[in-house]
Amino acid sequence: MVDTLAAGNARSTETASEQRVLRVSMLVGVALCILGIGWGIVGGSQMILFDGVYALVGISLTWVSLWASRIVEAGPTARYPWGREALTPMVIAFQGIPLFATCVYAVVDAVATIRDGGSEVTGASGVGYGLISLAAAVVAYLWIRRHAAHSDLMSAEATQWMAGAALSVGMVVGFGAVIALNGTAWAGAGRYIDPAMVIAACVVLVPAPFGMVRSTLVELLEGAPGEQVQQPVRSAVDDVKRRFGLGDHHLRLAKAGRKLYVEVDFVVPEDYVVRDEDTVRHNLLARLEQLPHDMWLSVEFTADPTWGE
Repeated sequence: MVDTLAAGNARSTETASEQRVLRVSMLVGVALCILGIGWGIVGGSQMILFDGVYALVGISLTWVSLWASRIVEAGPTARYPWGREALTPMVIAFQGIPLFATCVYAVVDAVATIRDGGSEVTGASGVGYGLISLAAAVVAYLWIRRHAAHSDLMSAEATQWMAGAALSVGMVVGFGAVIALNGTAWAGAGRYIDPAMVIAACVVLVPAPFGMVRSTLVELLEGAPGEQVQQPVRSAVDDVKRRFGLGDHHLRLAKAGRKLYVEVDFVVPEDYVVRDEDTVRHNLLARLEQLPHDMWLSVEFTADPTWGE
């Protein structure tokens, strides 16, 4: 059996880009955090304050992502001979849990505010903040997605900004409703719009961290990766099998961050020689190296069809 870890300049370039994007994202988050918390306190708006706190949580999680990216890039060590790619799904799960907890706390606080008679907010001020945060979130999301390539960390970061954009849209609509109700018989209802927006925003945001935790648990438990990862590997293995006239095969896949583990057991005639085996290995690796993952390839050959089932 031969285990081959394919890595090179492409990986270093990708990691450098990943870390640069995360640093820029963190700086934008800091600016929005300061703006949101300050604006929320001065304007007395729970929704704006929640947006600032949500950004604060996002900043700390981005810093953790940056730290994880550097450790993963360091590669295998004497203590971790297989590398530390498992940190990537662990960090993504860690991102999801506090975001979920922040939403739960915000909902509890908003319900208490509604029970106490709502709160007075200035609609025009809220709309202004919502437009600023919406513009920042959309630009950040589009920029990160353009650079994300196949980085799970950057995809998680983009998900946070997409959620922030949805939050900002809700703020613009909600505070716009406050303005529309002023001077009407329904003006009193405007006191409940701010806490109601917090509850609605949390309902919209909760699926994102929940999905992050669920997908990373699959990786940590060494579950099969998604179809978009499996399909090109299966195609490459089938092509190699046809080209070299091999028999049945058993394919196992697992993914941890950027690293993709591929184990293939080919059933071959008993007179198959070592030179033939090496040719198959090199041919398959050449095909799989084109995929956007750090490949860990194991190829075995056996004349016993039951081996590896």
